[in-house]
Amino acid sequence: MPRDDLFSAPVENQPEPKSPPASTTISRNQPLAARMRPRHLDEFAGQTHILAPGQLLRRAIEADRIQSLIFFGPPGTGKTSLAQIIARQTKSKFERLSGVESNVADMRRVLAAAANRLENTGQPTILFIDEIHRFNKAQQDVLLPDVESGVVRLIGATTHNPFFFVNSPLVSRSQIFELRPLTVEELFSLLQRALADPERGLGYLKIQADENALRHLAKIADGDARKALNALEIAALTTPPGPQGVVHINLAAAEQSIQQKAVVYDDEDAHYDTISAFIKSMRGSDPDAALYWLAKMIHAGEDPRFIARRIVICAAEDVGLADPMALVLANAALSASEFVGWPEARIPLAEATVYIATANKSNSAYLAIDAALKDVKSGRTLPVPEPLRDSNYKGAKQLGHGQGYEYAHDHPGHFVAQDYLGSDKVYYEPTEQGVEKKIKERVEKWRAQFAQARKQKPTMDGHGRK
Repeated sequence: MPRDDLFSAPVENQPEPKSPPASTTISRNQPLAARMRPRHLDEFAGQTHILAPGQLLRRAIEADRIQSLIFFGPPGTGKTSLAQIIARQTKSKFERLSGVESNVADMRRVLAAAANRLENTGQPTILFIDEIHRFNKAQQDVLLPDVESGVVRLIGATTHNPFFFVNSPLVSRSQIFELRPLTVEELFSLLQRALADPERGLGYLKIQADENALRHLAKIADGDARKALNALEIAALTTPPGPQGVVHINLAAAEQSIQQKAVVYDDEDAHYDTISAFIKSMRGSDPDAALYWLAKMIHAGEDPRFIARRIVICAAEDVGLADPMALVLANAALSASEFVGWPEARIPLAEATVYIATANKSNSAYLAIDAALKDVKSGRTLPVPEPLRDSNYKGAKQLGHGQGYEYAHDHPGHFVAQDYLGSDKVYYEPTEQGVEKKIKERVEKWRAQFAQARKQKPTMDGHGRK
């Protein structure tokens, strides 16, 4: 009996597998991911944000208004395939260079051939440079004149942010498009298509694949189409056929055919994006999101001190005086993580993360010090009021330094209203969050007394203590 969770049709309804045509024998030696490269936009999986009908890049391709492009995104998202589709759609000669293997001589050869082709036949050239970020500045500069004059249409591909790793003049002459990891559903559909395609895919074989097996491959591939297709091919070619000659790909076979996913994480892009999401999740009071981003950094082998320092910053900047214990706990987590290292460091870091995410929030002290710094940098420098000046060095008392100073502990409540700034400027604006609500009550009471003290002429016969 057929099973509901099998992708392919029941065995008895499947036609006998045919030998592959002679014209496709060579292509069968290629990996499945290479054979299944999309031939046109309708076969392209994912990237609907730039390739859906009506989107900018699709309109430009269909109207043959492509100039220079730079695609950046993680592996397996279709950068090379999209460049080939553009060349085919625009009837351009496709030339490919690699930022790892190619040199200036290779570039000059391709650029010269492109100029001759354009002059003699009128055919444009798409110059696709894979891993363009690997070219140094001098190598990238070689491309500028011919990109500027239109001798070639450059399509660069990189896994790194081009705004950091590609020369600014080249970036300014190109349109930048980010390719995103494919969703589980997009990869699932791609795997189904590969199983059904008898010419380029695995449709010439007797294969039955459980839906949960395909979804496992789609999930663990982590948005990488190449990884998903390669894992499917391994499962199909290494799983022994059953009694009827059918290869049954179940969940166990799928799990054995794909390695544990490696988190996409590098020092330039995902490194900073992830820590940004981590801090923003704590600031936004979402402990679950904060723990996920923490787990991603731990799994990727991030330095625990880097994480702990950001937790300390978040405790001071975003929790602040609404819960002063947050900074204490953050510092304790920093010390503990340095002391114990991975893997135990995950525990104090998680405790501090949850505490900060669930704590009352106030950035009043952060705003206050920045406002004061702005005044110090750009405003008039305020002189230290005479009563507050140091009276201990030689000649200070003769200059009147320290005279009129009121010693707070000599007064009821250990408070005395006097002018400590020589200005009525207000920097600290306490909120009513958590502990800071009580601080606000005290500060408002004191400020009223400070304002009254500034209106009065300062007395000069105080204790004179420092």
